[in-house]
Amino acid sequence: MQFMLIAYDGTDEGALGRRMAARKAHLKLGKGMHDAGKWLYAAGILDDEGKMIGSMIVCEFSSREEMEKQWLGREPYIAGKVWQKIDIHRAQVAPFCAASQEVKYRAE
Repeated sequence: MQFMLIAYDGTDEGALGRRMAARKAHLKLGKGMHDAGKWLYAAGILDDEGKMIGSMIVCEFSSREEMEKQWLGREPYIAGKVWQKIDIHRAQVAPFCAASQEVKYRAE
């Protein structure tokens, strides 16, 4: 089951500092999730000046509960209060984009 997470950082004066403080741990966890096939794509959301203001992650877990247990429950940007608004939607990556779907797409 695929999900798209869109998370926005706080807008207070300390927001960027919290992001930078948690960034190394967030990227380490993200790399592990990607290597395990759980994160398919990830991107920082930028404002017009190029400042990071949030994150977008497309991920794959067996259920939303599994996503919360395996990832969100230990996400440094949540623990560090970086993300202030989080939207999670079920999603489906186009078969020609997702490496995990590539074999299936070619076979169709």
